[in-house]
Amino acid sequence: MELNRIARPGIGKIRGLQQISTTEGIFIMCAMDHRGSLKAMIEKEQLDDEVDYQELVEYKLELCAALAPHSSAVLLDPNYGAAQCISRGVLPGHTGLLVSIEATGYESTQLGRITTLLNNWSVEKIRRMGASAVKLLVYYRPDLNEIANKQLKTIQMVADECLKYDVPFLVETQTYPIKGENEDTSKLAALKPGLVIETARQVASLPIDVLKSEFPADLKYEADRSKLLQYCRQLDEATPVPWVILSAGVNYETFLKEVEIACSAGASGFLGGRAIWQEIVHFTDKKDRLKYLSTTVVDRLKELADIATKYAVPWYHKLGIKAHELAAVPENWYVNY
Repeated sequence: MELNRIARPGIGKIRGLQQISTTEGIFIMCAMDHRGSLKAMIEKEQLDDEVDYQELVEYKLELCAALAPHSSAVLLDPNYGAAQCISRGVLPGHTGLLVSIEATGYESTQLGRITTLLNNWSVEKIRRMGASAVKLLVYYRPDLNEIANKQLKTIQMVADECLKYDVPFLVETQTYPIKGENEDTSKLAALKPGLVIETARQVASLPIDVLKSEFPADLKYEADRSKLLQYCRQLDEATPVPWVILSAGVNYETFLKEVEIACSAGASGFLGGRAIWQEIVHFTDKKDRLKYLSTTVVDRLKELADIATKYAVPWYHKLGIKAHELAAVPENWYVNY
């Protein structure tokens, strides 16, 4: 697929990108939109107890209250987090809000994994509730042409709606193992740089605004910093839009290294989730959990923010525009808006 140069974002997208980034144009974003995976994590700790709706909401409220004040934006889901955190007053007005549009999990087929959108949810509703941006997760293998084309059509469909409502569109891509790679993780690790970089090239050729990418290597198998920087530079060259690194459930120390290397190679920040806060499920006592959140987890987020602020590329620089001239605004611009 040919890499197209992306048109300048509209004034609504510009405003949304401002809302989810720092004043320096860096993305310091925390993901807490986990649904099925968070439920499974909690139930694993509680053994036979099934986690209900209210318990999941409470976890989202605790995460948001602790981390949103230190983030440029948070990513929440419509099921348990987005409206609930607004209504309970734990999402500060100065913190941007991204809301996921996909259903939790994926549809497993013989061809590969297919992303489905959440029923009765839409870009229009996300915009109407006051969110700053729309996020879509797609499981993606560029080497599986047929299923990749289906995923690209879903991305394009959501992108068209985001253009219609002039709201920023963030796409999260995740590689996954196919036959033979589950048993031998070194096989997928060897393929990962090429898969992640080609995924970025294909997905970012569509009218998206920010790419939320995996780190283009597995640090369990590749520790050479020069190679890791090279992979990240190739990823940066593959996408004409700003990109951020996701955490994909790695441990905090690994994510810290990935953020520093990625930001040094062109990333505009990070959107991290479990790597920052996953240990909270070990605390069954709420008081202990809140203490861990307000100390260890907040300290982690601050450390990541310092690194991103030091090394990351402002999102508008990636688009070739200036901080004081983000969009052309002619006289009477509103007439045809």
